[in-house]
Amino acid sequence: MPGNADRLARPLDPETDHILGPANAPVSLVEYGSYACSYCRAAHERIVQLRDQFGDQLVHAFRHRPVPGNELALKAAELVERTTNAQQFWKAHVALMTRSQSLAEEDLEAVARDLELPPASSPSGRAAAERVGADIASAQASGVVLTPTFFINGRRYQGPWDDVSLSDALLGSLGHRVRAAALEFVNWAPSTGVLLLIATALAVILTNSAFGPAFTAFWQAEVGLMINGGGFTLPLLSWVNDGLLTIFFLVVGLEIKREFTVGHLASRRLASLPVAAALGGMAAPALIYLAIIPAGPWQMGWGVPIATDTAFAVALIAMMGRRVPIELRIFLTAAAIVDDIAAIIVVAVFYSAEINLAFLAAALMVSGLLYALNKASIYRVTPYALLGVLLWFLIHEGGVHATLAGVILALFIPTRPPPDYPALLAQVDAIFRAEADHRGDEMRHALSTPALRALDTIHDRLESPADRMLRHVEVRSSYVVLPIFALANAGVVLSSEWLEGRGELVTAIISGLVIGKPVGLLLASSAAVKLGLAVKPRDYSWVQVAGAGCLAGIGFTMSLFIAGQTFPVEADFNAAKLAIFAASLLSALFGVALLWRTGSDVPHQHARGA
Repeated sequence: MPGNADRLARPLDPETDHILGPANAPVSLVEYGSYACSYCRAAHERIVQLRDQFGDQLVHAFRHRPVPGNELALKAAELVERTTNAQQFWKAHVALMTRSQSLAEEDLEAVARDLELPPASSPSGRAAAERVGADIASAQASGVVLTPTFFINGRRYQGPWDDVSLSDALLGSLGHRVRAAALEFVNWAPSTGVLLLIATALAVILTNSAFGPAFTAFWQAEVGLMINGGGFTLPLLSWVNDGLLTIFFLVVGLEIKREFTVGHLASRRLASLPVAAALGGMAAPALIYLAIIPAGPWQMGWGVPIATDTAFAVALIAMMGRRVPIELRIFLTAAAIVDDIAAIIVVAVFYSAEINLAFLAAALMVSGLLYALNKASIYRVTPYALLGVLLWFLIHEGGVHATLAGVILALFIPTRPPPDYPALLAQVDAIFRAEADHRGDEMRHALSTPALRALDTIHDRLESPADRMLRHVEVRSSYVVLPIFALANAGVVLSSEWLEGRGELVTAIISGLVIGKPVGLLLASSAAVKLGLAVKPRDYSWVQVAGAGCLAGIGFTMSLFIAGQTFPVEADFNAAKLAIFAASLLSALFGVALLWRTGSDVPHQHARGA
């Protein structure tokens, strides 16, 4: 199994590694490479330049990761390991890394003859094979999949291989340290939930501090475009809830589109279980809420306990690691995504303002244009983005919640059949070979403009517009949009005053999330399986489904969003916030306890269904 993809699994060891430079140098550079890899030959020149620049401040180690399936690459690695001392090793290494042509049997024969190396059948040959095998195992444990792969001071380097970029990383420049820290935080599974928690805590602290009135007034400030006394303005809070959150729902729409087309939910039987779970997990909380709340304005709050906060729920499952099977994480993520889509439809239908049919008709026409672009195989993202902004404005002015524009836009951003990677790689190789022929020309030191345009075209073909947008927007949604939303909406004055006379409201929300979510999710899932509509993988038990149902009771972001649309009275909204916080905490505790307790019982066999 691969290990931590960002850390070096086997620390640098001067006794077993081939190193250049002092073993106690302040900077270490470990390279996993192959003698049959042209990219490793190119990177070799960069390493020579770095050693000239850093001198004794750098220790460099080379480890073998022969190109998989290439017998000659494996033979070359074992050949250099038959050397008897460090001087011989690096002489053989440089000879193989600096040849001008691709690796050939004659190269190995020449090196073996020049250095008088023992044959592969000798005891030293067998020891060499073991050493190469140990390097390959450490490469796998460190998550190495490409050559060359570099680790600087034990941490994977993910930047360009040119000497300037590598030098910045080795020097630990501020820019590189910030990028590395950001990547490490993003790659940490619970990071989104942690950031949401920090934003929530900050909002509560500021609201209950001396800055509380100013903090609240800040979100009510009017912001927009004014020209000659007219224009379009909204309170800053509305820009967050109606505008920024559209990006979140765009991501949700793209995710569910991917899952239902090429992902884990591409087949009907696989998709049926999380869909049934999501619908049951919405119906039961709503029914419990309505059973508790008497007739009156609070009854419209039934939408508050139907929501699931995907970021928090999945983050808690990720923190439990192998105690929770990956299949259960997929199930909960899919159910939460379906829940999010259903929630925004509920908001659009039941919590919208006065409807303006003219604007909605215009929005329908824009949706038709998006459909036409999709059918015409227009793969540029720009026209979709521009029409998406217009669609958002028309839906907002039409009286329907504007975040619905994100879901509609996601439906029409085109996917694309997988590219022919060998053909594209051959094209890239031809471009660089043609440019290399001009390397020595006077007054020309960079790729030509036609070559750059051709490379741009190839880059565009590597991903569909939907995949590219999801890759770029998802990070901004998780690490910018949701924390800002929590900061703007989670502030509540911690006072028992909000609970006075609102006991039924608080009880209904807590009961819906803490009890209704797991009960509804479990009952709907089991019913779908018993009716033959869905199949439950044997990788997780029904008890673990119940644990996932408890985590689905973490409403938080979405519940706050719906509560903000439902309760215009500040006291009601604050009471709902407190209930959401309490219910989300209880759901998290119950879910983690149940999954942790059953984690050791995770079955290891894999079967098609249960």
